[in-house]
Parts: sequence; structure tokens; C-alpha cells
Amino acid sequence: MKNSIYFIINPLAGNGQSLRVWKKVKHELELNKIEYRSFLTEYSGHAEVLARQVATIQDYHLKTVIGIGGDGTIHEIVNGLSQFTHVQIGFISAGSGNDFARGYALPPAKKAAASILRNLKKQVRSWDLGQYNTGQLDRSFVNSMGAGFDAYVAKLSNEMEIKKILNIFRAGSFIYIFALLKGLKNYQPGDVTLTIDGEEKTYRNVWLTAVSNHPYYGGGMKISPDAKPDDGLLDVILVHNLSRIKLLLLFGLVFAGKHTGLKEVHVFKAKEIKITADAPLMIQADGEYIGETPVTVTLRPKSIKYYT
Repeated sequence: MKNSIYFIINPLAGNGQSLRVWKKVKHELELNKIEYRSFLTEYSGHAEVLARQVATIQDYHLKTVIGIGGDGTIHEIVNGLSQFTHVQIGFISAGSGNDFARGYALPPAKKAAASILRNLKKQVRSWDLGQYNTGQLDRSFVNSMGAGFDAYVAKLSNEMEIKKILNIFRAGSFIYIFALLKGLKNYQPGDVTLTIDGEEKTYRNVWLTAVSNHPYYGGGMKISPDAKPDDGLLDVILVHNLSRIKLLLLFGLVFAGKHTGLKEVHVFKAKEIKITADAPLMIQADGEYIGETPVTVTLRPKSIKYYT
């Protein structure tokens, strides 16, 4: 089916909220007599497989893929289409954190379908992507990539049973706070060597190093308030030499983006960042645990097309 729209829906996102959204989207499509095909994901990573398969089979006839789900869903779709830069991507957020929607100022789910369908014939903007390489993985991220405490918290949040309950009440973004409080008891900061565009420096007692493509992560925290997904740079935040109590207070400031003035917070802008540590650190990308340091992060300027 050439030149049609393909939808990839994660039915588990938002504890089923994505399916409710999809029902409304289908009604909009049928009302407007728009030809489409849709696929439901069946396992973690399936959205990436589906996106790549559709793009491969359709070759250059494929124009638009629209995802419905959470930040993990858009992460998978973008990686599935990484070699198909002509494909335009739409996304309707129906997950727990929805940082992608915040970072790109996407309309809420109830308006997103109409907005995307209205803009199908318009010029689509190109945006930057981040790329991370651990030696074993070489992949893209759309929101952020972090090493240290935030990756530890991301892993905890995805494993906590309370996440399902919060999603029922559409309060899924609070899972990060629960995981943060739990993780704060056990995590031990360590020494990190950061290489920013070739300049190397070591920091002691580092809690986290976050590399961002736009301001938000962790369900609405404004970790990199000045980050822009089209400025040709990645924003780096490093936090070190904080007591546990002060770190907790810092996360309170992060929601308002008021933390960057603290002496324990270092801010950089760069095109290439390398993170190494004496002891391997957990890494997260777009809120999903992906492995351990060392990791090299680079910018892929204007390499993806999104409807916004």
C-alpha cells in the first residue's frame, strides 16, 4: 500500500491509555476517509522492528509513520527508521512521562491526531538527534541520555509495580519521584571523567551526567532548561559533591529549571561527549536502561523529520 500512513501503537503504554487514544484516532481517520495501516506492538523493542520492516518493504514509497505510546515507543520508532531519513514521523503521546511531547511542544493526545492529519501536506521540520555508542550499542535518542544516578532511578522506575497504579489515575510521571526516593538510599556517587569536544576533565563524587536534546526528562523535570532540539548542540549537565539531602532539594529545583546556578552543577554545550568512570556507571536513554559506561555521545544535526 504505497504512500499511505502507518501507525505503530504500543497497547501497554500508559496502562492502556494508548488504546483509548487509538480508538479516537481511528474514528478521525475513518471520518476523513484516510487510508492507513496499523500495527500493535507485542513486546519491548517491537516498535523498532515494525518501523524498520515497514520502511524496508515500502522502500522510498513510505512517507509517514505515526506512533502512539510513551517515550520508549518513540525511541524505538526513531531507531527503526534511522536509515530512512526521508520518512516523516508523527507521534501521539500516551505514556507515563511524555517528555518527548513536552520537549517538542506537541499538542495533547485528544488534539494530536487532528493536528497531524491537518499537517500531512505541509513542510515538515528537521530536528537534531543524539547518538550514543557504548562499543556494544550504537543508537539514537530523542530526549536525553544519562549516566549515573538518573539511569539507576530510571531502571528502578520501570521495575516498580506502583507504576501501573499511577497510570490508572494518569499520574504516571510521579513514578520517577517514588524511584528517586528509593534510589537515594543506596546509590553511591563516584569519580567521572568527562571529555567535552576533546577537552578532558575529572570530577569527584559525581551523582549524574545528563546529555539532553531538549529541556525535559524524568516525567517533566527541566534538567537542561536551555536545550533546544534544533540548535546543533547537545546540552550537558553534571552534578557532583552534594549530600543526599541537598541532592533531594536540587531535584525540587529541577522541575522549575532553577538548579543550573548551583556551584555543584556544571553546564556545557557540545557536539561530542565521552563519559568514563573508575567503576562502570548505569546508562539510560529516553528513560530506558541501556547498559554501562564508557559511552560516547555525538550529535546528528537535522537528521529526523517530525510533525509538531
